[in-house]
Amino acid sequence: MVYAKAIKEYDVIVIGGGASGLMAAGVAAENGKSVLVIEKNKEPGAKLKITGGGRCNITNAEYNVRSLLSNYGKTSDFLYSSFSQFGVKDTFSFFEKIGVDIVVEARNRAFPSTQKAIDVYDALYKYIKKGNVDVVCNTVITKVFYKENSIQYVEDKGGKKYFAKSFVFSTGGYSHPETGSTGDGFLWLKEMGHKVHPPTPSIVPLRTKERWVRDISGTSLSFMKIDFFVDNKKAFSKKGKILFTHFGLSSPLILNCSKQVADLLHEGIVTAKIDMYPDTDIGSLDKELTKKFDQNKNKTFKNIVKEISPDGMQKVVGLLLGESIDIDKKVHSITKEERRKVVDLLKGLPLTIEGLMGFDRAVVADGGIDLSEVDTKTMRSKKINNLFVIGDLLHINRPSGGYSLQLCWTTGYVAGVNA
Repeated sequence: MVYAKAIKEYDVIVIGGGASGLMAAGVAAENGKSVLVIEKNKEPGAKLKITGGGRCNITNAEYNVRSLLSNYGKTSDFLYSSFSQFGVKDTFSFFEKIGVDIVVEARNRAFPSTQKAIDVYDALYKYIKKGNVDVVCNTVITKVFYKENSIQYVEDKGGKKYFAKSFVFSTGGYSHPETGSTGDGFLWLKEMGHKVHPPTPSIVPLRTKERWVRDISGTSLSFMKIDFFVDNKKAFSKKGKILFTHFGLSSPLILNCSKQVADLLHEGIVTAKIDMYPDTDIGSLDKELTKKFDQNKNKTFKNIVKEISPDGMQKVVGLLLGESIDIDKKVHSITKEERRKVVDLLKGLPLTIEGLMGFDRAVVADGGIDLSEVDTKTMRSKKINNLFVIGDLLHINRPSGGYSLQLCWTTGYVAGVNA
């Protein structure tokens, strides 16, 4: 790392060396500014290196700005001017320019062709160093000094002061606190009189009551249907891939409906049923089972469970059916009523949702400065005239699938141009 020289006033100081901060620093430097990045970890990009399961979902390849912004909920109107300046096409061009080839996969998710998040970080770091950006690491800012609606300087825990004409806050929210995202920026913004929404983990896995999920941790079911209920009344359904973990359920499908589930948890007892044969109705599945039973009538029932269960699910199906059916008896002894229990289980594997996992497993946590207090044409604070706020410090709810990093690239770029 190149360390900043003592008592130097920079044009721009960026606090937080994550995705949005690195983008802002590089763009500001490319526009001729002297720039310093202050990072609390031993090196920048801690969260970027693990995003997308280490693959880095760079963006979502939706090129129409209005269509893209529909995924950002009520904040879409605030973001139009920012995304018009730097949208998805610009993201593709930018990363190709700095040496990152991008491939587009299912649901328009875009990844580096190498499938390695570290390659995205390395390219960004080379980009900022090409612009002679200074970087100080292992440096925790503890105080922000401001007066007359302007930040004068910031100070680290050792008492060293850092001066600049403009400051960019890109410290992140609360998700994955082990990467340094501990909400420091929220506190500074609040102290300076901004309206800051308290964070909640908004894209997180679900915790279930049933302990058998631990036995099949790592098992994934592709193209399943899951129905959610509150007090036994159906609330909503989703289709897609479901991943079982040692604590419950995950996968992009589950992450993206966690906010809806969180709302249901305030209304009553939340349960779910997984349809393992979503493209086969109950009557057709019953006929298929009848045929399968006839073909294996002299086998014990437990020995054909694996033939009627999705891969990886035979242990659980056998366990749950064993609560009401003698799985050691011959298939020809299975009654019509018992066969219907098999059908019902395959069409509705029951689960009880106890809650959501916390910030430590959150892909994104919402919360942050209210967008009404940010000029999103520049990302400048409307209260502090030399402060720019970007990335996860903005109160914006969005799904997984590349939308969070695109927000970082867009707001980082706009702040870098204007700081």
